[in-house]
Amino acid sequence: MNEMRDLRGFNHKRSVQDYIDETPIWRDGTQVAATPMTAMQWRIWWLAAAGKFFEGLVVFMTGVTLPLMSREFGMDAFQHGLVGAASLAGILVGALLLGGFADQFGRKLMFVAEMVIFIIFLALLAVSPSFGWTVVFLFGIGIALGCDYPTAHLVISESIPSVARGRLVLSAFGFQAVGALTGTLLGYLVLSNIETVSAWRIMYAAAILPAVAVAVARLFVPESASWLLAHGRVEEAQQAAQRLLARSPQYPKSIELARRSHHTGAAGAGGHDHVHERTPLALLKTPHNRRATILASVPWFLQDLSTYGIGIFTPTILAAAFGHQADVGRNLSDLVSADLLASEGAALVDLLLLVGIGVAVALSDRIGRIPLQIAGFVGCAAGLLVAALSTYYSGDRAVTMVVIGFMLFNFMTNLGPNAQTYLIAGEVFPTRIRGMGAGFAAAFAKIGAVLTAFLFPILLADFGTRTLLFLLIGASLLGAVVTWHYRIETRGRSLDDIGL
Repeated sequence: MNEMRDLRGFNHKRSVQDYIDETPIWRDGTQVAATPMTAMQWRIWWLAAAGKFFEGLVVFMTGVTLPLMSREFGMDAFQHGLVGAASLAGILVGALLLGGFADQFGRKLMFVAEMVIFIIFLALLAVSPSFGWTVVFLFGIGIALGCDYPTAHLVISESIPSVARGRLVLSAFGFQAVGALTGTLLGYLVLSNIETVSAWRIMYAAAILPAVAVAVARLFVPESASWLLAHGRVEEAQQAAQRLLARSPQYPKSIELARRSHHTGAAGAGGHDHVHERTPLALLKTPHNRRATILASVPWFLQDLSTYGIGIFTPTILAAAFGHQADVGRNLSDLVSADLLASEGAALVDLLLLVGIGVAVALSDRIGRIPLQIAGFVGCAAGLLVAALSTYYSGDRAVTMVVIGFMLFNFMTNLGPNAQTYLIAGEVFPTRIRGMGAGFAAAFAKIGAVLTAFLFPILLADFGTRTLLFLLIGASLLGAVVTWHYRIETRGRSLDDIGL
């Protein structure tokens, strides 16, 4: 077999992304069709995808565990809201406070630390002695998941070719949907075999050992070479890039990185600017950063109003649609039976999350982030409208419309805003503040998630499903408008060039 060679030579210093994006040619002049991924790049991708899987598993499994928790702790509507909002509030705090640490202390450190925090609180949740501690432990789990929002995105996007960034980041993000479906199926499996009020503890405990395996594996990935270079650690960045791009036959033969001109001065004379860029003021420092902050944050907030309210309480809404409204007075057998039925419906609806993310993966690097996000918001509004109109009917027609509406919503949200907001937030900011920017966007979005998760059961009882759904329709349409007005398309662009 012919040996591959570096088309650009060995003496020209380039950026990390230049080396990652390099497409080799064979010695006979035949060019490789696409830049092949190395084993380390795929390992990083899988470990980042695992974090999104655990988020979907824990957050959306709450819809299955909630009726059992309610029976064990004697919860009212207010307490239902606290449980639904606890992990989301933790995500808000974790993304805001810990996400920026990935800029300060490195991507790898936070990549490992977040999983350790997740394991600790997950184990505590499985043995929680009371309602109050349950809320605390769910909040702690959310802190870990919140840190994962910016960190997982960054470790992927800073280690893969630009032309594949959209589909690979979204493929990893799609494991949130895999986790959501797995959580629902896990709940169904446990309830089918263990008819006890404490079965919810087993559902959460089942994730502990897989999480430990992921935490250990994350110890053995290299630090982001882009982050090291941005902090002036050129030799370490070159070593990290060599580990990342190790392949057989080896190319490039050697890596010599050049500091980007906009990063010179980060040490020494420019040290003050470096410190300033670690504060939230950096998100408003330039017109690009301000535009990026609005684009990354506001549509994500509006999207989360719908996604988490619908996602967490889908089993509850479907149980009501099927004529099995929760009743604290019934016996345990009836409670489990209704929970099983609702879980079956939720699993069917959640399947469309997977279909939606699959289409997003296929189209994000072809059509672009902005068109898909706008189309997704409009489609979400259409799905919610169908579900809202079901409230004017009864019987089988109402059930059919609810299921169709939620399925359309789940497909369009993962095709559009649920996927694209996550992707955009990790791309539109410069490297030095990328973690802080993505973390702020995730935290701002989770304000919407917390509000809807906390208020949903209360408003559902006071105003009914119809009013809530019409409000969420308005939020989706507003998301489309904001996306268009503040649009920044990142499809195919090198991360080194964004925000200059």
